[in-house]
Order: sequence, then C-alpha cells, then structure tokens
Amino acid sequence: MKTTRRDFIKITSMGAGGLAAGASPFVNWSIDFLNEDQIVPDDSKLKRVPTYCEVCFWKCAAWAYVNDEGKIVKLIGHENDQNSNGRLCPRGTGGLGMLEDENRLTKPLIREGEPGSQRFREASWDEAFDFIVKKMNKIEEKYGKESMALFFHGTTGPHFEYLWEAYGSDTMAEPAIAQCLVPREVGFKATFGKGLSSPEPTDIRNTRCLVLIGNHIGENMHNGHVQEMSQAIDNGATIITVDPRFSTAASKSKYWLPIRPSTDLALLLAWMHVIIKEELYDKEYVEKYTYGFDLLKNHVKSFTPEWAYTKTDIEPEIIRRTAREMAGAAPAVIIHPGRHTVWYGDDTQRTRAIAILNALLGSYGRKGGFYFPEKKRLAKYPHPEFEEPKWTWKTITKDKYKLTPLGATNVLIDHSLPENKSEYKIKGWFVAATNILVSIPDAEKTKRAIQNLDLLVAIDTMPAEITGYADVVLPEAVYLERYDFIRAAQHRKPHIALRMPVVEPKGDSKPGWWIARELGIRLGLEKYYPWKNIEEVLDWQLKKEGTSLAEMKKTGIKYFDKEDYLFIPDGADWEFNTPSGKIELFSNLLAADGYPGLPKFTEHKQNPQGFYRLIYGRVPMHTFGRTVNNPYLNTLRSQNHVWINPKVAKDWGIENGQKIWLENQDGVISTFAVEVRVTERINSNAVYLPHGFGSTGKKLSRAYGRGASDSEMITNVKIDPETGATGMRENFVTFLLENPHKEKQEV
Repeated sequence: MKTTRRDFIKITSMGAGGLAAGASPFVNWSIDFLNEDQIVPDDSKLKRVPTYCEVCFWKCAAWAYVNDEGKIVKLIGHENDQNSNGRLCPRGTGGLGMLEDENRLTKPLIREGEPGSQRFREASWDEAFDFIVKKMNKIEEKYGKESMALFFHGTTGPHFEYLWEAYGSDTMAEPAIAQCLVPREVGFKATFGKGLSSPEPTDIRNTRCLVLIGNHIGENMHNGHVQEMSQAIDNGATIITVDPRFSTAASKSKYWLPIRPSTDLALLLAWMHVIIKEELYDKEYVEKYTYGFDLLKNHVKSFTPEWAYTKTDIEPEIIRRTAREMAGAAPAVIIHPGRHTVWYGDDTQRTRAIAILNALLGSYGRKGGFYFPEKKRLAKYPHPEFEEPKWTWKTITKDKYKLTPLGATNVLIDHSLPENKSEYKIKGWFVAATNILVSIPDAEKTKRAIQNLDLLVAIDTMPAEITGYADVVLPEAVYLERYDFIRAAQHRKPHIALRMPVVEPKGDSKPGWWIARELGIRLGLEKYYPWKNIEEVLDWQLKKEGTSLAEMKKTGIKYFDKEDYLFIPDGADWEFNTPSGKIELFSNLLAADGYPGLPKFTEHKQNPQGFYRLIYGRVPMHTFGRTVNNPYLNTLRSQNHVWINPKVAKDWGIENGQKIWLENQDGVISTFAVEVRVTERINSNAVYLPHGFGSTGKKLSRAYGRGASDSEMITNVKIDPETGATGMRENFVTFLLENPHKEKQEV
C-alpha cells in the first residue's frame, strides 16, 4: 500500500506505540500538524504575539494567541517560517505545558542539605547573587577567572557565553558538541571544507533516494525534515533505512537493512567498493571537483560486499542492490549524515565515510542532495574589548583532540576532578539550561567532580537532576515569558525570527538575559552592559538590517536576499575550503594532524555472554528528558519500554509487559524497573531503550521513577580521537527479573 505524505506525518506523530491524539486541548495533533491549512483563530478577538519554540533545537517560529484574560489559547506555526513551513509539530503545540507545569522553579534557591538532596531554602535574587559573587571572587583570587566553567545549551546559552567573555573566562562547553554532532561536523569539514550546522541543509523534498543510517526521522521529530520526507514519499522517492531496529522510517522504506550494531562503517566502505568497481559514481563531478579518487579506489578495493557481510550480517546482493539504487537516483540522493553521531569512538571516520559516499554520487551542492544554506549575520552590539584569558578550553583540549572546534564537556569535567594534577584546575561551574547528569555519560564521574567544586550554579526552568547538586538554583522564565536573541537560522533563504514575552513570568522567575546582566553588573562588569534591557539590543540590531523591534512584533519574521548560490551551477568551477581547494576524498586536514586520511575500519567489541548492546533513541512526543514532566506531553508518553527480541525474551522467560531491571557490563543497575516490549522490531543482539525517562529528580512529579534511564547504563565511553567526542553505544545490558533494590528499600 502506498504511504502518503499525510500517512507518514500521522504515523510519526503517533509514534511507535500508537498513542491516541487529543490528550489535551493544547496538543491538537490532528489540526496543527496533519492538515495542510491550520485553523487560524479570529485575531480580531485575540492578541497575536510572535515567538519561536524552545521545545527542541529546531526553534520553529510561531504565533501565540492570547485572550482578554491574558491566557494563551493557541500556539500555531508561523505561516512564513522555513523551519516549520507554517506548522508546529505535536511537541511544539504542547510547549504550553512548560508554562503551566506546577513543578516549575519560580524562586531562587540556596542549598541547605548535602549535594543531590534537593533540600533548599528560598532566597531573594539579591541574596542569591551576593552568595554567587562572594564565591566567584574567592575562586578567582585562589585559582583565576579561568577556573570558572560554563556548561550551556539552547537559547539561554548565548547570554551566559557573553557574560563569560566579559568576565574573562573561555572555559566553556555544551553537550550539543561532544555528546552529539561534532564528529559529523569535523567529518564533513575535512571532506567539503565546511560543516553542516543546523538545520541540516539536506534537500529532502527534492531527493529521489534518501538513505538513513541510524537516523530516526519521524521519531526525533525534526519538524522541517519530517515534512520534507513526507513530500519525498509522495514524490515516489526510495527510502533505505539502516538500523538494527525497525523504526518508523524503516516501515516506510523500500529497503530495511537490520545491521549488526557497530558495523556501519563496514557497510559504507562496501557501498563505496561497489560504486567505484561498477563505475556507478558521477565521473564528471568526481573528475572536476574531487581530490584523492585513486587513493580512495585503492583503499576500498578489498572491502567487498562479501567481506562486509561477515561484519554486518547484510547479504552481499542487498549491499549491491542498494548501492545501485543510490547511484540510479544520483545526484538527487542523500546519505543522511544524522545528528547524534557519537556512537563507537571512531565517529569522525564513520561520518567521513558518509561524506565521501555523497561526494562519489555527486550530491553535495546539487538539487535533491545538499544545498548551500545561508544565514543572516546580525551586527553585534558595541562593547569594550574582552579581557584575554590566561588559558582557555583550547589549552586543555587541543593538544589531545586536535580537530575539535569547540570545548568538550567531558574535558572540563576531567579538569574538575580531585585527581586532576594539571595546573589548569576548574573549581566553579555554571550550568545553564542543560541537565548534564543525564546528557553527559558517566554520571558518577560528574558527581565526583561536583564534590570537588567550590561553587555550582544551575540556571533552569525545572528541578532536574543537576539542580539538586547546585549550591544556588536560579529560576529562568520559560520561552513564552521572555525575550531572547534573534533567531538567525540557516536555511535556503536567510531570515530572522523574533521571540518576545507572551505572558508575564511566573513567580519570581526571570529571563536568562536579565540573570546574566544583573550578575555581570555585580561582578563589576558594567561597561559590558550599557543597555538597560534586551529590547534596546534587539532594536539596535534590527535597525541595522532595515527593520525594527516594533516592525518585528507585527511580522515575527523577516527575509533577506540570498547572496550565494543554492546549488553549484551546471559545469561551474567551484572552490572548496579545503587544503586542495577540492572535495577531499583523501583528507589532507586529517592527515596533517596524524589521523587517517581515508576512513579506517575498526572492529568493535561484541556482546559478552548473556548481554545485549544498548541502543537508545527518541520518541516523537518528547525532546530528550526535558519534556517528560510536561503535563500535556507526559499524557501521551509517561514512561519508556525496553524492546526485546522474542527469541531473547523466550530464552529468558520474559513476557510482554513484565517489569525488569537492567544491569550493564560494569555492574551498574537501573534505579527503576522498566516494562518490556517484546517485538520482532529489534535485532536479537541488542535492546532498545528510549532516552530521557527514569528521572531521579524527586520534584518532577510526573517524570520521577517512570521507566529506566539509559544514561545510567552508559558507563563505558569510547572517545573519538579526532574530536574528544564521547561514543556511548559500547554499553551492554543484561536483565534482572527480581527487584535488586528490595533489601535496601526494606531497610
């Protein structure tokens, strides 16, 4: 049966569990996302306010409609937004739950109990700031400003990045780098001279063949890409999904390749072998634009489909057939690079192979492949020169991981540990809008680092795990209550979007920009904050671009003329930002720093007896763990299930719906039980556990103890040598059928 665009979006919205729609009046799954035209409220009776979503990093522009009582009655996608094409995803429409969650942080808190106890007393902002400044001054006096580190994420991050630069510290990092996409960025930069950034510039709507390798479009709910994939399905595009799990995308695919986990690079090399040996590559494109083809040809000569079969369990004929399918669609073909690319510790090599395969097929810079995005660069508000730090994140990172472009969170944690004998010591942390006890692997190491700190400040909207370990918790207003910097996202056309307050902040919560500015002034940094509020900054920036804050409040979005080509013109000469000026199949950048210039295959550890590789992923109604407590989205999925193959379940005597505990290869046992889902949709060598559940934050009334945490099970971390990124899929679990915590609970 042919799957239509509407069918695919409906399936991805419902998710693998087949959840019912309409769980809340604000999560209107059937209206807001599935219809071609949204139902727009009568704005003659309502106030319309522009914003952009904070439920995930896609940051879709939206309109919020407010009634006479000052209550938000509807959120809809902005009709002119490229990120959303005028429609919010189901998660986005549920964003109102962030505003209304009764568990929200609304008062500054100062810890009274032991770290992790979640015992605090309420404080005024003045008292909280005084506490922080006193501690920071002591750290600066003893260790230097550089010993204050910043962990950040989302639109809150830039406010504190600016504060850190003004303060004189460049000791900064975010989980979105070392725990997510940096191997991909480095792999593509080494090949094409440029990373991909976000949203990824894949021309999915015009592709003829889309290859997904461990990339769950439809479950990770990247709004624009979900919609474009549904268009591609309507247009008859071939979908090839490589995944040990039968994902939603796999169910819509012509080919599902249930690969043995950890062997993806073997498949990529075999595909290259077939495409080169059978001369299926784009000869004109390769001749004109690439460097190192002969080296690559010799490199992949031995990587036959028969060789790959011994690694991947994928039949040689299927490898050949899918390679020919890609080549038949070229150049309108995308081997999708994915986003969360930290898997096995050789991730730069794997993502390099993805980049090279796209190059062989001529898809980079071609319609239906990869387009050249453009981003509007806004003028920076004038400020005095920043103080030059004595040492930075580069000082403690670059000698070991030469190609990482930004700070690595795990390196900052290492330099915070008591056993760190380096002269570069980190003694204070600010953690802004990121729950690093869940997002960074090996939480026990993070906790040991926290015990060695003189100060930990958490800025958050919710009492997540990390806030329980803070000395001071500063409550941030949610995105519907605040201004943030202008969204200037890359896309086919350069454009900007405004976020402004829709309603007043709840309780005594404050916008991130206000928190950073007030703290900066108390640290004696007044000269860096000559403005009274962020509206002054935004209006100054917007007027530089021929608009104003007043105009943007009415329009929400503004477009600008595209200055560069969307695709390489036919036959045009083109220079790439690589050492050779060409697409580098052999990477001079990598080779110059002592790394393999061609993708190197690495054998990975396979399952110990009685253990199964832990595969984690997303569910469409949640973003990581940040939305699990959302009162609307939690109704749709309140807990996760561990997927177990029927053969494995039979061997263990495990039944569908049974509650079990997980134990990993290092003896770590899940805090909470998780229900089993017995399904043929998972490879018998692995189990699948959706990420973000099993929260240990006791003040999260809906999320606490619901399901098992995959993060707890990730204690074996494989570091990517080029970037320092943390490969997290080398962990294995076994099953405990009886409660291992029973005695402890009884005591």
